[in-house]
Amino acid sequence: MSGLAVVTDRAADLSPAQRRDLDVTVVPLVVRFGDEVVLDDGSLSDDAFWARVASSPTFPQTSQPSAGLFEEAFAPLVAAGRHVLCPVLSGRLSGTVNAAFAAAQRFPGQVTVFDTRSLSLGQAFQVLAAARAAREERPLVDVVRTLEDVRGRTHLVIALDTVEYLRRGGRAGRLMPVLDRVLKALRIRPLLRLEDGDLKVMGVARTRTQSLRRLVEAVAKVGPIEALGVAHTRRPDEAAELAATLVAGAGLPEGATLVTEAGPALSVHAGPGVVAVAVVRRADAPARGPWRRA
Repeated sequence: MSGLAVVTDRAADLSPAQRRDLDVTVVPLVVRFGDEVVLDDGSLSDDAFWARVASSPTFPQTSQPSAGLFEEAFAPLVAAGRHVLCPVLSGRLSGTVNAAFAAAQRFPGQVTVFDTRSLSLGQAFQVLAAARAAREERPLVDVVRTLEDVRGRTHLVIALDTVEYLRRGGRAGRLMPVLDRVLKALRIRPLLRLEDGDLKVMGVARTRTQSLRRLVEAVAKVGPIEALGVAHTRRPDEAAELAATLVAGAGLPEGATLVTEAGPALSVHAGPGVVAVAVVRRADAPARGPWRRA
């Protein structure tokens, strides 16, 4: 067991196998159906979640984990003599990082909170890099440098099928006026990119096919990549096909990618039919900056 423990939140979309194999503790996010609070801890399956959305008289909402949930995760690890490193969902999209910081105050000098400025698989790649570095018994300062390095090389782009869930979820208030102007006259699908932890409009597409093609073009612009992931909501076949296309185009070995369905707390804001691509640019490749308008 490493002296450094990694804790993250459910937004990273890590699989149970990844959590187990790399000894990562995951703090659940919170989904609310009216007055009912449901912890997004993996106990609510994707199918069950979407069935609840379809039958619920009110639109589900989300909230960050309480500081208490983070404290519950930190306490046994600190008691075991381990230092906790906690990379979490972007602070520009959620108050999760604030809850983690508040909990860390209960363990002075024993918990380090890190804002990944990302979400879903963009967050996952950072968490996995930190967990692998921790398993190698590298010192905390080196692991944090690894996180900063991977964060700087990670890009995430999202193809939405609808903006209604993003609007109702209330987590993209700065973005909605821009999207409303773009979508006012036409039935088009927006593409978003993550820049410094915040969502920006990257472009639009008129058809589903064009939207997916834009994702492929965006990946090609990043340059040589070392890791690639595709997250989706309710589109497993489409995501797998897109991943195969991207892996072949990037020259990565077969199976060298992550494909997952986003968890309930993120799906509340994404809606069904979303496909997102996260890539980590190779360390020896020149930086090209975030994806721009397509």
